[in-house]
Amino acid sequence: MKFHGRWSAAIAAGVCALLVVFWISAVGLKDGGTVVTAAPEVLYAPEDKPADHLVALYQGAQHTIYLATYGLTYPPVVRALIAAKKRGVEVRVITDRGKLDDRNQRAALETLRLAGVPIKVNRHDGLMHMKQVVVDDRVNTSGSMNQTSSAAFYNDERLDILHDAASTLRAKEKFLKMWDDHTRYQDW
Repeated sequence: MKFHGRWSAAIAAGVCALLVVFWISAVGLKDGGTVVTAAPEVLYAPEDKPADHLVALYQGAQHTIYLATYGLTYPPVVRALIAAKKRGVEVRVITDRGKLDDRNQRAALETLRLAGVPIKVNRHDGLMHMKQVVVDDRVNTSGSMNQTSSAAFYNDERLDILHDAASTLRAKEKFLKMWDDHTRYQDW
């Protein structure tokens, strides 16, 4: 079908408007119409010291820290989570039940639990292999990095710190879905 005259102009205008809406939602706009792009911070261990960046995120948290990680043994991370809890930040941790056999992981989790941090572990057959943090609904992390001493000092790891609302909301929703799933996750 061929369009002529005002119909083709109307269709072209509609398509342009739709593309502008998609573009705005992809890059975001600040007040006043300034375009905001949220480039991720991509950090590699050990050279970029991503564990130190995680500690700094926890130290700057004001409201919430939702941490889902397979491995959690790095003492500065444990201390920063406890300090956040003491400041009144809501801290929650989900980890893998299989890692409870690791004495360092168990010690870190016991320390967190004694400080009042609620912890959940998977009860399903698969691994809880996620490595994700959501801080204050403003930033989230992803990548291969567990929060362990090995990851901080020896392993080849990647940590992405994302400062965009859409991925942070999605990460928070996933964490809370796991947290509220009493069939697949249980209190520890």
